[in-house]
Amino acid sequence: MQTLVDDIGSFPLPRFVRREAFEKAYAMARKWLTEGKNPAEDEFLARNFYAVVKASFRMKCEAGLDVVNYPQHHDIRRQFTETIHEAMEKGTYIVDEEAAVIPEVVVIKGEAKRLCEELGVERIALRVCVTGPFELYLAEVGTTPYRDVLLMFAETVRRFCVNSLLNDKYVRTEVVSIDEPSFGFHDVAADRDTALEVLDKAFNFSGAVRQIHIHSPSRIPELLQVKNVDVVSVECAASPKNLECVSKSMLEKADKQIRVGVARTDIDAILAELYEKGLKEPQAWQIVEDVEVIKRRFEAAKARFGERLAFTGPDCGLGGWPSQEAAQLLLKRTVEAVKSVR
Repeated sequence: MQTLVDDIGSFPLPRFVRREAFEKAYAMARKWLTEGKNPAEDEFLARNFYAVVKASFRMKCEAGLDVVNYPQHHDIRRQFTETIHEAMEKGTYIVDEEAAVIPEVVVIKGEAKRLCEELGVERIALRVCVTGPFELYLAEVGTTPYRDVLLMFAETVRRFCVNSLLNDKYVRTEVVSIDEPSFGFHDVAADRDTALEVLDKAFNFSGAVRQIHIHSPSRIPELLQVKNVDVVSVECAASPKNLECVSKSMLEKADKQIRVGVARTDIDAILAELYEKGLKEPQAWQIVEDVEVIKRRFEAAKARFGERLAFTGPDCGLGGWPSQEAAQLLLKRTVEAVKSVR
């Protein structure tokens, strides 16, 4: 099986928009979309949201990724909790189906035909990331587990996933990833059975490969028991020891696949290392790891997991990079490294 190159999602904002303007436009655009209106028809939303998403997504597509995540410019929690807060005003944590919409996915659907023509491709393979029920629960409730509330968060996440499944001539959602960055670090104190039930409910949909993205590998044995998960995604370019927690035999026994990060994105550490070498204002080409370094990591991962290595790409965290050009260069070098082996 060929290992596909994807990305986790976050990406720097383009220079033509300010953070404050984008966040204001994002909230407005979400409201417009739930009301059935097109944000491209409003001058403020067109410049500060619609054009931002289109330009950023195009840059990611131009990097040559096999599967391209929508450009996640918003905070991964507030992106969803702002909608959950509206549901809470009605006495529930379950977001109405028509409100469980990721605005970036709507933009990509509307622009897919034009993007395919401009990029010279037949169809866009899309990856969608949704912040997971445990991460959202930690943000809104805390660590004390209330099973009924956890299941409500799971249903909300499931609705966002289902509404992000695109399948037409110009774009198809190939991967949906539920992201649980705190899982294994700072956990909701739920027992194993409850944790499995919550995640199985969140992943209770079909029509795309279902990934779960984590930062800590400490609870991988549990995640491999989640029936509806297809792929476990592990950060390891900056933390190689994470791979020691999972083996090919574990994946085979659970009939799961893995995604492995093979390019570092921990920008603060990278800049600190360069500073120690005397590079106080490094250029993009100096920030991004060499193709050969990325290639060696991929070869090691492929040797370890074989055909169970379904996806690879950078670790997550590109949103904090100094420029879109630097982030795009990282994607390009990762693609080059993997395809030189593949």
